[in-house]
Amino acid sequence: MICFVYQQKHISSQLKSDRKNMERIVECIPNFSEGRDLEKINRIVDVFRRIENVKLLDYSNDKDHNRMVVTVVGEPMAVKDCIVEAVGVAIDHLDIRKHHGIHPRVGVADVIPFVPVRGMTIDETDELAKSCGKSLAIKYNLPIYFYEYSASAEHRRNLSAVRKGEYEGLNEKMQLPEWKPDEGPDKPHPSAGATIVGARNPLIAFNVNLQTNKFEVVDKIAKRIRHIGGGLRYCKAIGLELKEQGIMQVSMNLTDYTKTSIYQVVEMIRFEARRYGVEISGCELVGMVPLQAVVDTMSYYLSLEGFTAKQILDVQLH
Repeated sequence: MICFVYQQKHISSQLKSDRKNMERIVECIPNFSEGRDLEKINRIVDVFRRIENVKLLDYSNDKDHNRMVVTVVGEPMAVKDCIVEAVGVAIDHLDIRKHHGIHPRVGVADVIPFVPVRGMTIDETDELAKSCGKSLAIKYNLPIYFYEYSASAEHRRNLSAVRKGEYEGLNEKMQLPEWKPDEGPDKPHPSAGATIVGARNPLIAFNVNLQTNKFEVVDKIAKRIRHIGGGLRYCKAIGLELKEQGIMQVSMNLTDYTKTSIYQVVEMIRFEARRYGVEISGCELVGMVPLQAVVDTMSYYLSLEGFTAKQILDVQLH
């Protein structure tokens, strides 16, 4: 389950599909390299609003990241078709050669993760992701990399490894045998770069803002808390400077919230920040969050004993 229980049931009732199709629901969270031009953002988002059997749950854009994250759920083939159409709109209106932002990216439709929700195994989700990637390559002559569960090799599994070098280093990277795209041409699309597609389990995109103007501080903290730096096992983190907002941020993906929780990363960041005399100024959730992650965090900070989701009124009402 990748969103609140009451919300998932509400979504299911709204999807315009027969009973058979309703048994299979997939989530997709495409990331587009545009966070500033509202007209272009709305052109892309409009695709998700009007496609039948697809429900737009959320979208958010950030000027510093210059990036938009969309969250949709729906019948698997409808979601796939919707993604293919939305990527086409992005290619028509965005140009990666003119893109500047603090978030790593390789293309205008940077990464497209598929997540099983109901009636879908991770293997079936993998098949859907690969089918989508192949369609994008054929229709738009777009180079495609498969990552996470869909990765064709172990060194392609980690998103940060596939993104390393970003768009600016993509042409040179593609010349290496170990970084030949899984689908599509062996050179970047002239204006769209490349796209990373794959099936994965639910994750939480979560950011912590710090009261400091020193990037080196937030960078050191991010390196300390992430797994690759010896930190929390299921935490990926980078330090970012959000000039538009005038803040420093630790931006994270929690790839298994049942083993690395929201409250654990918050408290570890708080602990590491103390050595620099820095305090947390706020936190940010990007996209949707599983109900259990909220319950776990609420239980920790309120010291609730034996608290479960069944004690939430909305859950019982639905």
